[in-house]
Amino acid sequence: MTGDIHNPLALKRWHGPQRRIGITGGIASGKSSVGKFLKTIKGLPVLDADIYAHEALGPGQTSTSIVLQRYGDEVKNQIEGSEPSINRSALSKIIFANPNERLWLEQIIHPIVQKRLKQELEAQKDAPVIVLIIPLLFEARLNDLCSEVWVIACDANQQIQRLMERNQLSESQAKQRVQAQWPIKTKLKFADIIIDNSRKPREWLQEVDKLC
Repeated sequence: MTGDIHNPLALKRWHGPQRRIGITGGIASGKSSVGKFLKTIKGLPVLDADIYAHEALGPGQTSTSIVLQRYGDEVKNQIEGSEPSINRSALSKIIFANPNERLWLEQIIHPIVQKRLKQELEAQKDAPVIVLIIPLLFEARLNDLCSEVWVIACDANQQIQRLMERNQLSESQAKQRVQAQWPIKTKLKFADIIIDNSRKPREWLQEVDKLC
């Protein structure tokens, strides 16, 4: 479901009484930190697509069985007496090394995440403001769920360094993950708000605080 970077659909927004703040950006750009601030300090409900994607590959899920059928023992964790689970590190190595495999997985996971987001939006329909953290917001064409889109930005070298430290990845593995998404310069073209997270840690706090 990866989108065309020139697709004008990336400009589409949701129109309605609820303010829906979509937060996206490159991997390791700081989306979760901004989302945590909006939830814990500003008290806003936050929907996180990464959490729903993680749940979709949990033990006993249909999508988990499909993945295990495709990759078998290469990604399988099995503890006696429990449902088989996915070795997420092994799966990541496969999908980030092969764009076709990544696309295959996205075609399974994206519809599940989109359905869950819509369910949660319906459940939270009376909230005046809601936050949606969607890393692949433009790529999966989910921008029309949001009334505005904030792009959390830093440069690719910062992303790579942060990924290497956070996920204990090699430089080549970190680059694979960064290159699997739209370039940050492309995402910035479709942003309503740009939050610069390339400076000192949490220097964005004051700016985000004013936005809400």
